[in-house]
Amino acid sequence: MVLYNKYDKETLRKKLEAENFRRITLSFYRYVIIAEPQMYRDELYLKMDRLGILGRVYVAREGINAQINVPAHHFDDFKALLEDDPHLKGMPLKIAVEDDGRSFLKLIVRTRKKIVADGLEDDSFDVTNVGKHLSAREFNEAMEVPGTVVIDMRNYYESEVGHFEGAICPEVDTFREELEKTVEMVADKKDQKILLYCTGGIRCEKASAWFRHHGFNDVNQLHGGIIQYAREVREQGLKSRFIGKNFVFDERLGERITDDVISQCHQCGAPCDDHVNCANDECHLLFIQCKDCAEQFDGCCTPACQEIYHLPLEEQRLRRKGRKKSDTLAVYRSRLRPDLRQILSAAREGSLKKV
Repeated sequence: MVLYNKYDKETLRKKLEAENFRRITLSFYRYVIIAEPQMYRDELYLKMDRLGILGRVYVAREGINAQINVPAHHFDDFKALLEDDPHLKGMPLKIAVEDDGRSFLKLIVRTRKKIVADGLEDDSFDVTNVGKHLSAREFNEAMEVPGTVVIDMRNYYESEVGHFEGAICPEVDTFREELEKTVEMVADKKDQKILLYCTGGIRCEKASAWFRHHGFNDVNQLHGGIIQYAREVREQGLKSRFIGKNFVFDERLGERITDDVISQCHQCGAPCDDHVNCANDECHLLFIQCKDCAEQFDGCCTPACQEIYHLPLEEQRLRRKGRKKSDTLAVYRSRLRPDLRQILSAAREGSLKKV
């Protein structure tokens, strides 16, 4: 019995493209005690695999966190699966607002120490003492209250392409950093109304309890995150106070909420909010690239990566097999934040000097 994917990415992509049915992309999470995470993981994988579900699911003793897509003709079966599981019964679902059904290529179900890496010792504070959950309408109204503080609980590359008007968007790369930094940034505002938001709500569950633990008196969080907010705004005809794109952690890398483009191509500076991963498999840096630069650099982040990208595949594989992180051309972690425009400028100057 196979409890994991055994096909390569290209095979999976072709299989997905050949499907003649629609898929529904959604996410859900719940903090609930799971006594045997590994056993539960195996059972859940089998149930989801039988329904043709694709996506990424994390299971931990503290709960479950999932981003998946479900064949539309199996959606009722999927909801029945949730209702038959005492851990998942009555689960609120956040359905994507932009969905071409190509959000995931395979099913991954993994056990983790935590469903969201936060670096906190949960025994040190009451994780159930969370903030007040607000609907889209309530969140908009709360933003109008004088002195309200709105905080984006996502990483910098997420808020770079979309965020709430006037929100504090810390320059951080991990949720762990964000928790510490945001509390410090607003330490003098403990009696003001605090509004927290994230992609689907899961990070705010922990963050709101962390803020309350640190003495903030009026802590609120966006129920269902940006995903649910966008759906409620459209259904109720509300004004969207969130502008731009909502970054998502799947093949789409983003879904548009408003027509505003608030970021720039990292290579040329043109207005753009399309995230891509560098086409050089030795790099895969996440960055923003416009169509012109994508064509000019073959989807790569620098000329050095473009050169590697055009090497024979076998030579590329040998490079990756023998490389060390200390001697790579490419950037592997977003936190290094290379200035691609500066790199390209230096590369051009170098070419001119050679001439």
